[in-house]
Amino acid sequence: MATATTPVGQDQPTKVDSPPVVFDLSQPPVIEGFSPLPRAREENFKDKFIRKTKENPFVPIGCLGTAGALIYGLSAFRRGKTRQSQLLMRARIFAQGFTVVAIIVGVAATALKPKQ
Repeated sequence: MATATTPVGQDQPTKVDSPPVVFDLSQPPVIEGFSPLPRAREENFKDKFIRKTKENPFVPIGCLGTAGALIYGLSAFRRGKTRQSQLLMRARIFAQGFTVVAIIVGVAATALKPKQ
């Protein structure tokens, strides 16, 4: 029986490990024939709040109305003015409904707005 052996002086070629590819995450990848769009400016909370308020001003108005009726109604309840407290709780529910309708109308208007 013959077995295949390699001569002692001749080694098998070894694989050479290539250096790991380092990605620069701050830069877009370089792809031939492709130019990426510039990154949008990061928007902080204040800028986003102002933009959203300009898009649909009725939502913050409804939120403020809801909070105002709730706070005033609770203070009237605490003072023992039950009739005024009940009226203000009804006003709070009306303000909440107004806010929900404003949100729905804003979402519908955004959905129907043509894409730029």
